[in-house]
Amino acid sequence: MHNISQWIQTHASFTPDKLAIIDEHHSYTYGELEQLVSQHARLLKHQMRIGRGDRVAYLGFNSIEFLCLVFACARLGALFIPMNWRLTTPEFDHILEDASPSLVVCSSRFSQQLEPLREQHPDCRFVAQNFSHPGWLSLPSMLHLAKDEQRDDENPHVDLNSPLLIVYTSGTTGLPKGAVLTQNALFHNALNSAHMHDMCSQDRILTVLPMFHVGGLNIQTLPALYKGATVILHDRFEPLRTLESIRDDKPSLVVLVPATLQAVLDQPNWQTYLSSLRSISTGSSVVPETLIAPFHAIGLPVQQVYGLTETAPIAVYQTAAQALLKSGSTGLPGLHCDMQLVDNQGDAVVDGDIGHIRIKGPNVMFEYWGNPQATAKALHNGWFDTGDMGYKDTDGHLVVADRAKDMIISGGENIYPAELENVLHSMPGVRDAAVIGRHHEKWGETPVAVVIVQAGHELTSAEILAYFDGRLARFKHPREVIFMDELPRNVMGKVQKFRLRSMI
Repeated sequence: MHNISQWIQTHASFTPDKLAIIDEHHSYTYGELEQLVSQHARLLKHQMRIGRGDRVAYLGFNSIEFLCLVFACARLGALFIPMNWRLTTPEFDHILEDASPSLVVCSSRFSQQLEPLREQHPDCRFVAQNFSHPGWLSLPSMLHLAKDEQRDDENPHVDLNSPLLIVYTSGTTGLPKGAVLTQNALFHNALNSAHMHDMCSQDRILTVLPMFHVGGLNIQTLPALYKGATVILHDRFEPLRTLESIRDDKPSLVVLVPATLQAVLDQPNWQTYLSSLRSISTGSSVVPETLIAPFHAIGLPVQQVYGLTETAPIAVYQTAAQALLKSGSTGLPGLHCDMQLVDNQGDAVVDGDIGHIRIKGPNVMFEYWGNPQATAKALHNGWFDTGDMGYKDTDGHLVVADRAKDMIISGGENIYPAELENVLHSMPGVRDAAVIGRHHEKWGETPVAVVIVQAGHELTSAEILAYFDGRLARFKHPREVIFMDELPRNVMGKVQKFRLRSMI
């Protein structure tokens, strides 16, 4: 295999009329998908002069163009950057500054967030996916020019070792880091997924999670296209629409994070829609038993998967049979993955003891883009330090005891307190601040800001909450403000967040 775009080429040769993608507008066979991928690759290579190592960013909901650009970049040896559409203009600015893409494709929904950045990034070409605006190139017009071109659609010296994805994940320093995943990482992730789900070409995969996350893109969507299955693609998650699609389109597999599981359970008569499903996969945070039990009660397995952006993400998982027997665990290391639990000195812990979770395998990231210090800190002789804690039960299955020390996971989204604390510390009148997570029935956790006001100043909760508008994506905003006189700190001056959590 030269690169993963060969998946589409090969299926187009063997089964050209097999449905590959079904979205709300069209259905695409593997033959048609191959033509579209080739068309996008010719556009990138000959009109945009995209070569090996160049970066292409995308900002928009799930779409056929998203997937075509992934495989076109794979064919050319370029790197694809899926941008989280929930971010704000300053956060997009950081990604464009850090990764220096040659072009960014943007849908009409998010053009206003990028428009202020065009002058700041003159070397980046801004391409309109589905709208017309002065200064923007038109994706439909360029695709039309590339449609009947006879020129080549690939680059030499592109193989599975070529980097393909830069996926930005929030860092504990407050600035997102770009995890670089090679084509080989995505290939072995697909193999892990096929083993986890017992996936085959006859499966129909419903994708409702955003593909800017590796969960939406890599747990089932790309693996389905590796296996020659059919992907039912929704632009975004809507609970009733998801249930109606399961009833009408009859998928066999779907991925839902805890917040979307809860949204499904909140729908009247949810049980009556799910007869086509073989299983549901879930992850991104510790999954409460209360979310799993209703599905198991009707005989529908909820398979847990553990991993991170840096592991592509599939690292540890349950099969469907294991899910029904062991709903409290996360499973076993994947078919092409190793796991170890170590103490603070890096030595293996005794089975049953809690240790730091490390992952090793071809699915692990190559590096953090342009950040050798963070790369060296995260990778130890090929082992990736997840920052999470866990232990093995009596059957050797992983039980995640705690997540990365300070990270908050709200509705499946990672929120690092340092990002919020940076904003709080920039606010006039704030002397000190810390952010921690508080349990929430619907979202799993929500951020709480603990604030110490400077002497002589007065601040209200409403003023502090409003200060986040336009500075961070709304899903990261604290939902509550608590005022205190001092923060608990250790002798080195570091905030003791475990004490802070117990206090509130």
